[in-house]
Amino acid sequence: MAKLDKDSLGNTFFIAIFLCLVCSIIVSGLAVALKPIQKLNKELDQKKNILRAAGLLASNATESADGKSIEQLFAEFTVRAVNLETGEYVDGVDLQAYDPIKAAGDAAQSISLSSDEDIATLRRRENVSLVYIKTNGAGVEKLVIPVRGYGLWGTLYGYLALDGDLSTISGLGFYSHKETPGLGGEVDNPKWKQRWQGVRLYDDLGDPSVRLVKQRSPSASTAASYEVDALSGATFTTRGVENLVNFWSGELGFGPYIQKLKINGVAQG
Repeated sequence: MAKLDKDSLGNTFFIAIFLCLVCSIIVSGLAVALKPIQKLNKELDQKKNILRAAGLLASNATESADGKSIEQLFAEFTVRAVNLETGEYVDGVDLQAYDPIKAAGDAAQSISLSSDEDIATLRRRENVSLVYIKTNGAGVEKLVIPVRGYGLWGTLYGYLALDGDLSTISGLGFYSHKETPGLGGEVDNPKWKQRWQGVRLYDDLGDPSVRLVKQRSPSASTAASYEVDALSGATFTTRGVENLVNFWSGELGFGPYIQKLKINGVAQG
């Protein structure tokens, strides 16, 4: 019987292929097993970001001041699909599976934006997006809309929350961006985010009018109510944030929906 040469080239290749196969099976198995957990974590993170933008959950907190869990807080919101062109609700959309960002990359589910329209540098905008509404006996209490736009190094993704009058910002937060730490990355600074609370989103004509400025107008002036401090040393990020807020609250964003919601007074559909 021929003796097995453990150091032969063929044996080395066999062992390498065998180990690769075993590792592939283990990695694939773990990926499948962990996928449901990853999905739940992603959904939980999304809920946290929406609640934080709405001012209902403190930064790094896992429950509200009165002891409500993230799931309990988010259960107070209604999620709806909205046609951005008409401002009407869209039925028949799988709200858990639908991804507006992916839809924006599909020519059949989006529109191309001209250079004049595309102030947020999106290239394409989805036809249908999602809104998150919290109501009370008097009508809308909070409205949260997804926003995104290009900064210095990439696209910032976040949520903009409005108070019940649908004209006053209650919060803005980003869950993903590539901005420079210490400069554009200051969009994550709680102190800066707090300055968005109470800022007026629309002027008297109903046009988005938020401005990020290096020097604020006198506090008693009308202009001051639309202003937020610019990010020091981050001109492109500052401009990007201003543009994305005004785009998504405007005619090509959620503007038609917000105006209809103001008239209706409640989230109906």
